[in-house]
Amino acid sequence: QVRLVESGGGSVQSGGSLRLSCASSSSTRYVMGWFRQAPGKEREGVAAIDSDGSTSYADSVKGRFAISQDDAKNTVYLQMNSLKLEDTAMYYCAAGFRRARPGRPVVADDFIYWGQGTQVTVSS
Repeated sequence: QVRLVESGGGSVQSGGSLRLSCASSSSTRYVMGWFRQAPGKEREGVAAIDSDGSTSYADSVKGRFAISQDDAKNTVYLQMNSLKLEDTAMYYCAAGFRRARPGRPVVADDFIYWGQGTQVTVSS
């Protein structure tokens, strides 16, 4: 069992930035992903990063969000810039095995382990 713990969420004004962190209890090099879910909406894959550094992003966040990882710390990050009202959601970290590649959708079914989530609220 892998435990994932997200942190870094909070409230920010539109146009601002936040950095989310996800600490893993395992040193196994999973493919790591970030998802979000707003009230009344389906869960959306935001970004994923492979053990070789390959990344994939949802079109809605390309150019604004960046996923990265620190293997020494077993931690993956999501840097969120130019935040918009529509970015408001609960953000979840996940770990899986399907390789992340540019242009490949980030799909929840490809991930096995999930964190509890951290709330991001963007206000005007």
